[in-house]
Amino acid sequence: MKHVVIIGNGISGVTAARHIRKLSDAKITIVSGESKYFFSRTALMYVFMGHMKFEHTQPYENWFWKKNRIDLLEGYVSYIATDNKEVVLEDGSTIAYDSLIIATGSKPNKFGWPGQDLKGVQGLYSKQDLEQLEANAKESKHAVIVGGGLIGIELAEMLHTRKIPVTFLVREDSFWNKVLPNQESALINKEIRSNGIDLRLSTNLVEIVSDEQGRAKAVTTDKGETIACDIVGLTAGVRPNIDFLKKTKIDIGRGVLVNRFLETNCKDVYAIGDCAEQQEPIDERRAVEAVWYTGRMMGETVARTICGNPTQYKPGHWFNSAKFFDIEYQTYGWVWALPRENEARFYWEHASGKKSIHISFDKKTHEFIGINTFGIRLRHERFDSWLRQKAKVETVLEQLKDANFDPEFYAAHESEILEKFNRDFDANLRVAPKSWKRIFSKNQV
Repeated sequence: MKHVVIIGNGISGVTAARHIRKLSDAKITIVSGESKYFFSRTALMYVFMGHMKFEHTQPYENWFWKKNRIDLLEGYVSYIATDNKEVVLEDGSTIAYDSLIIATGSKPNKFGWPGQDLKGVQGLYSKQDLEQLEANAKESKHAVIVGGGLIGIELAEMLHTRKIPVTFLVREDSFWNKVLPNQESALINKEIRSNGIDLRLSTNLVEIVSDEQGRAKAVTTDKGETIACDIVGLTAGVRPNIDFLKKTKIDIGRGVLVNRFLETNCKDVYAIGDCAEQQEPIDERRAVEAVWYTGRMMGETVARTICGNPTQYKPGHWFNSAKFFDIEYQTYGWVWALPRENEARFYWEHASGKKSIHISFDKKTHEFIGINTFGIRLRHERFDSWLRQKAKVETVLEQLKDANFDPEFYAAHESEILEKFNRDFDANLRVAPKSWKRIFSKNQV
């Protein structure tokens, strides 16, 4: 019987296991040192905030694995002997495989900061990180978070709910402005500060200072400041968790290098999820994508290939979602931080500063390129359809109200949005509130 070994029990590895079981009778073993059972990593913050218990983050009952003949092995992998088709665990035991899937996810970045390994210094990625944060937060008087990404904003919200004062160090001059256009980045700056977070932009960590017991007591910054703290959250991004592969024959770059079939350079060895790196990026996507839904898609794709139906990984159109305290964010297609030469932009923001839309489209062809929304929920399937059909921005605007999850939004703000659109594009590009008809000219943008 064919034996498929999967290293990692995150969304990628578990999805691969489930679909291999649907398609075959292969023996399946999942190896993980983080936890025995699969859990939703994105739910960790809600466990800390008291909205759920850890067991609620496990989508499958414990009996699910035995019933579906998926063996769970707790342990860490130290080496992969690809010539012998063996996985070597840290305790010296080995597991033979016919097909191997590497799905080891990510781990927090560290950049050699003095004091980065002190007690009280941690990231936020694993179950162990959550447990460590629970211990660190018990008597905390002040926390410093380093890094302005999505994990950093989650950690800030988590600590804020425990009434722990937070100072947030962001090296950029506006939050997440390498990803978001200036308008949305400024909106998030205001939201962070409105929640009582001490947001310090254009500020870099220099050192984490230790007390006599080897615990963090302060940080110093490149502004010459010393900030007292007992928790330091390092959230300056993540990187593929692949250190154990450095002495193997498996080719690695930033992640495990794979082709479109998610195959590595070694026969019958695959990589999926956050740890996989496309040898050639797909369209405008990054070569490494640490995103939940792409990990799930990779798991489904590699399962078909391993079960005899070779399938290329095709993630489709880019989309993502996140939450910044009380503001939900969605993006479909591409709205770059800075518009490209062929792009025109339309931006509307509600007077509350908590709702906005930003649409990107081609100046000449009017093809819809992408949209960002804050505080507004939209239907994914509509935007996926428009992007697939290469719809005109006229079509998107005419039907935008149909893509909205919240009909009350357009009942309140439709005319305001249309009026601003008309003002922005003058008489050459008009939107009629009733008919939603537009008249474009060659020189409208």
